[in-house]
Amino acid sequence: MTDPALLVVRAGALTTVQDLGRPGYAHLGVPRSGALDPSALRLVNRLVGNDEDAAALETTLTGCAVRPSRDVTVAVGGAPCPLRAGGRPVAWGAPVRVGAGELLEVGAAVRGVRSYVGFAGGLVPEPVLGSRSTDLLSGLGPAPLSGGDVLPLGRRAGEAARLDGAPWPAPPSELVLRVRFGPRHDWFTEAARRTLATGGYRVSAAGNRIGLRTEGPALERAVHGELPSEGMVLGAVQVPPDGRPVVFLADHPTTGGYPVVAVVRESDLGAAAQAVPGTPVRFVPIR
Repeated sequence: MTDPALLVVRAGALTTVQDLGRPGYAHLGVPRSGALDPSALRLVNRLVGNDEDAAALETTLTGCAVRPSRDVTVAVGGAPCPLRAGGRPVAWGAPVRVGAGELLEVGAAVRGVRSYVGFAGGLVPEPVLGSRSTDLLSGLGPAPLSGGDVLPLGRRAGEAARLDGAPWPAPPSELVLRVRFGPRHDWFTEAARRTLATGGYRVSAAGNRIGLRTEGPALERAVHGELPSEGMVLGAVQVPPDGRPVVFLADHPTTGGYPVVAVVRESDLGAAAQAVPGTPVRFVPIR
């Protein structure tokens, strides 16, 4: 019998395989990677009866289209989008059955940026350092999808959820990021730290899985020398020479030479993954 697989018919703007990543390898220069909106990944996996860390598809803005070789239960969450299976509309945010050979069409995001497509049994490309996640920075894991790619499907382990739908948070109309100052906040003036907390920032279209870039007032440096490269953590708010903060996301580098003025609370980063360009950003200092 042929092993079950998933044929990529339309890859979309950027579709990658993601699980919950490969934490614990920063000392080797390997980023964490994994789903940018981990809560959405966990929920689509629960809906189809998988373990929460099973690998799924993460789409970006324009969706994708795939064809499974066997009947499979699918759930799509994260950014809301239209769905069709075999040409018929099917529910978003709930488990649906897709027949063998039927085309599953994941449409463009109506709100938000990234949708997650979970399949019963999960996607099972060969893991690298314990994860099947695509890492755009290091190149580890499966390459971003292209039309004609074939991904292996795992065997279903659990039962799909018995419900009509599940509660999903709406993509943010304002992105509120709670931050703790440091480790290099003293490289910026007191006025710059006030600007970070009160200045009108917006999400830039130049962001990606490595970092969310912002548009808004530049942060003034108090120290103008060069900083030796030092370790970078998930959620670090790094300030490059143009003075506009960049929030590091899952594929961020493990070291960097620009000063980090603050670090975003990790639980706020899922919303950052769904903030469309132009979304207002508010940095809220906490202790």
